[in-house]
Amino acid sequence: MSERTATVASRVGLHARPAAIFAEAAGESDLDITIARQGEPVDEAMDAASILSLMSLGAAHGDVVVLRAEGTGADDALARLVQILETDHDAE
Repeated sequence: MSERTATVASRVGLHARPAAIFAEAAGESDLDITIARQGEPVDEAMDAASILSLMSLGAAHGDVVVLRAEGTGADDALARLVQILETDHDAE
């Protein structure tokens, strides 16, 4: 299983526009990708491709989240998603 951490860079946290961008990118992968706040149990991780899951995660600006995926291409997919999370999409 591949795992990466990322710090949420968007000033409004991971909701609305940033969540939509992230969920769309996660959904483009054939992998099951999960997201959780750092320190939360693995079994409480949520579907990274679900906008509703992302909104309920409640990740604010500066929060660290953990992304996990397993399978061929997992490292590349997670690297792309980390880049999305660590970009302030509200500044664009």
